Amino acid sequence: MAEIPVLEPAPAEKSSGKSKRMLLFIIIGAVVVLGAAGGWFMLGARKAHAPTQAEAAPHGPPVYIPLDPPFVVNFEAQQLVRFLQVTVQLMTRDPQTVELLHANDPAVRNDLLLLFGNQRYEVIATREGKETLRKQALDVARHVVAQAGGTPDRVEAVYFTSFVMQ
Repeated sequence: MAEIPVLEPAPAEKSSGKSKRMLLFIIIGAVVVLGAAGGWFMLGARKAHAPTQAEAAPHGPPVYIPLDPPFVVNFEAQQLVRFLQVTVQLMTRDPQTVELLHANDPAVRNDLLLLFGNQRYEVIATREGKETLRKQALDVARHVVAQAGGTPDRVEAVYFTSFVMQ
């Protein structure tokens, strides 16, 4: 029988086990470094988008801003001229919005007068109609605040404290 020669690995092949371990350590190290960098980036991005104290919604007592005098408008209802008198108050918790609303009172009043004057008696005679009108009045006030450079959502509510139709 012929002897089968046993081949010993070449010196480069002996070090390939060490090379594979070294490559594995490099890959693991790269993953750890990339993970840490990604985490740092995500935390930095969150801090960059976190609202500042000036942007955060104020948490304080509500401030009610009466719009005096009451609004008086006329509108048609079945060929009759009808009158609507509405007393309105705006609510916010933000002192800057209070100042902004006072400074822009003529614009708020103008836009609300136009809104109230374009109503139909049959619609606003119902509770749902009054609620819809109140929501539209809130949109009007927020629009004026936005146009003046304020934060519209800071106007939280509009209240009708008197609502008389004749």
